[in-house]
Amino acid sequence: MLGDKTPLIDQPKTLLLEMAQRLQVNDALKLIVDHIAASPAVALVRIWLIRPGAGCETCPLRRECPDQTRCLHLVASGGASVVAPNRDLSRTDGAFRRFPIGVRKVGRIAATGEPLEVGNLAGEPDWLVHPDWANAEGIRGFGGQPLVYRGEVLGVLAVFSRTTINDEDLDWLRTIANHAAASLANASAWEEIESLRRRLELENDYLQEEVRTRNAFGDMVGKSAALQKVAEQIELVAPTDSTVLVTGESGTGKELVAREIHRRSARSDRPLIKVNCAAIPRELYDSEFFGHTKGSFTGAVRDRIGRFELADGGTLFLDEIGEIPLDLQSKLLRVLQESELERVGEEQTRRVDVRIIAATNRDLEAESDAGRFRSDLYYRLSVFPIELPPLSQRKEDIPLLAEHLLAQLARKLGRPTPRLTKANVHDLQRYDWPGNVREFQHVLERAMITAKAGRLRFQLNSGQSTSRRSSVDAAGAIESTDEQRVMTVAELRELETNNIRRALSQCNGKVSGAGGAAELLGMKPTTLASRIKSLGIEMRQ
Repeated sequence: MLGDKTPLIDQPKTLLLEMAQRLQVNDALKLIVDHIAASPAVALVRIWLIRPGAGCETCPLRRECPDQTRCLHLVASGGASVVAPNRDLSRTDGAFRRFPIGVRKVGRIAATGEPLEVGNLAGEPDWLVHPDWANAEGIRGFGGQPLVYRGEVLGVLAVFSRTTINDEDLDWLRTIANHAAASLANASAWEEIESLRRRLELENDYLQEEVRTRNAFGDMVGKSAALQKVAEQIELVAPTDSTVLVTGESGTGKELVAREIHRRSARSDRPLIKVNCAAIPRELYDSEFFGHTKGSFTGAVRDRIGRFELADGGTLFLDEIGEIPLDLQSKLLRVLQESELERVGEEQTRRVDVRIIAATNRDLEAESDAGRFRSDLYYRLSVFPIELPPLSQRKEDIPLLAEHLLAQLARKLGRPTPRLTKANVHDLQRYDWPGNVREFQHVLERAMITAKAGRLRFQLNSGQSTSRRSSVDAAGAIESTDEQRVMTVAELRELETNNIRRALSQCNGKVSGAGGAAELLGMKPTTLASRIKSLGIEMRQ
């Protein structure tokens, strides 16, 4: 038998100190319940917290619930049964897992924020919902405390005691409830901070990945499907030692592709050696590629290592490979096939381990068919071909590319980065860029040098721009100088805008009715009015 002098809560000060150290809500709940339930005087201890309504469909008290938006959720339970010692009282899914706020005794504590304390239940048989359970378990007292933090009720702490609860026990219970509310609020705030921190970390990782993705291919800036295809090809071939042939118009960035393939390869810690085949005098080809010894020819005053030996263990980038004279291509082919060379003026054979990346703006297959390029060398070079799209085929990349290049140019010129307006982008996207990215960069640099008050004005070859665009005659018919060219959405919009303006001009601004622009254009007046509004065409008053 328990005496009335048995304390309701053992070592309450220890509990208060430990609560302050809990940074997780579940840890704090478990600590409070386990510590209080450890007392032999406690039959059952439970904590409900106010949370959004959930599980209303199966809640036994659904009919009594005046508002299903919020209710008390049973979040922690503990105790010991003398009738069924093996009964698990830590479960939170029983009949009283939810309490509507304001309903029953626990619900009224949450609604009023006032405690409900019954030190001695003797003589009050109807006070409990299950008096048989109370009698069997020897329940003699009840203490229900609101968990209040900064004036807000967070939940309810309820203790069923096998002893009469005296005033000292009630004081400690109130103190524990107050500290429990603060502990749970702090733990909840800490969890929210941790959640936000993890979210920021994930967002930071994502943004860094975006930066890596955007800059994953060096200065190859853009997100068009054409450029992404090139990026995928680079990612596939870079880890291998396969020979790569990069083709594309002049100024598309073939050297950038070579750099990126080398950077992503296992040879990245070795040099990337570039040879501009078009800039080497014919008589110096052997010396440039394979090296020479002192005195091997007039002017050879010392030994010289060729480009192949310089690139040993690394990558050799042969730019403008199509410019190598036909009679010299056989020597290059031998080195590619045998990985062996002899310096000019030397009989010693040297082995080299070089990966080849070649680039050209010529159609080497056609050159090979025409006999102007060795077919065996072409097949040796084109193990893995990568074709770079011209800028005119990836105009959606122009805004990103312009911002990237303007930032670089601003650092180079020591000026603030100018703002790129929609009108600027429109002008840049209308032009066909026959010189591709190289011309694009030069146009931007010239615009930055001549900019006034930070406003960019681009000097574009209007003849180039218009020669490949369609025009419209007075009747609205399309006259095209290049029937195979596909017009951009912006060009079609401009085409439609100009056509409607001409129709309105001929009809003196009249839209509907006989002799109106809608009749002239062969469309409904309502459709024409909608198009005028969407295209931003101003009507003359």
